[in-house]
Amino acid sequence: MRTVSGIQPTGNLHLGNYLGAIRNWVRMQDAMEESGGECFFFLADLHAISQYQDPAELRRGIREMAAALIACGVDPARSTLFRQRDVPAHSELAWLLNGTARVGWLNRMTQFKDKSGKNREGASVALYTYPVLQAADVLLYQATHVPVGDDQKQHLELARDIAIKFNTDYAVELFTLPEPIIPPAAARIMSLRDGAAKMSKSDASDMSRINLADDPDLITQKIRKAKTDPEPLPDDPGLLDGRPEARNLVTIYSALADEPVKDVLARFAGQGFGAFKPALAELTVEKLRPIGARFAELQQDPAELDRLLKLGAEKANRVAAPTLGGAYAALGL
Repeated sequence: MRTVSGIQPTGNLHLGNYLGAIRNWVRMQDAMEESGGECFFFLADLHAISQYQDPAELRRGIREMAAALIACGVDPARSTLFRQRDVPAHSELAWLLNGTARVGWLNRMTQFKDKSGKNREGASVALYTYPVLQAADVLLYQATHVPVGDDQKQHLELARDIAIKFNTDYAVELFTLPEPIIPPAAARIMSLRDGAAKMSKSDASDMSRINLADDPDLITQKIRKAKTDPEPLPDDPGLLDGRPEARNLVTIYSALADEPVKDVLARFAGQGFGAFKPALAELTVEKLRPIGARFAELQQDPAELDRLLKLGAEKANRVAAPTLGGAYAALGL
């Protein structure tokens, strides 16, 4: 078994990134190791430039994402962690697969419609064709499994369609058809200032999010000032409906403690946020302290981050080479 997954290297990582995505990578790494499989995780910098990125910010974001992944538990000694652009086979195979992918298939991709909005004619070609690059990302490594959320199921289906058509058109059995892995339900973490909006680095208020780099005092302050309502916590999760800020804080506690919401409410039912917030702050500080310390340590040593990413890229290049060679040969190139 081989699992492949990528993540765009955005900076200013926060609690929502960790609980919503990164923690699942760590759990996947552990599960694959137990089953004798392996994980390939990459920083999707080529996908990032499908929309304009400030070069200095992108460079910083790549190292910051690498530091965050390692600090959160992705182990370069147990998983293959690398930058996408350090493996030229991703771009090469994507171009070869552009000859197999059909315009009609790409026209059905809903994410392009969402990301391009009303200015579809002004969107980049890369934004339109990036599902083909995604197909290359997984087919290149003969991935058997790919973790997908609801927004990525369509793209994995496209990768399978491209693989089937290529194998059929050229009478080869080159590409493995990857199967989806539905990761454990990730906590959907909302803004500390607005329970109806996702926690985001783009929010103008830093008080709306808990950053992985925040120190314990700042984490405590942000939770103390988080928006709430005057009602006590109920004993039934259903009674949190219509109370988005209350639900968000309980969800954060539940995710960090790794226990169901109903169990959290059983412990705090009838208590107000004057009692709940200090408990949440203590738990958050406890869980993030080792991550924050390792994150800061890694950010102070960019040469070590580059070394680890280079080692991962060397392995990825070796694994990718036979598939890319097979694709060229099948095409008569």
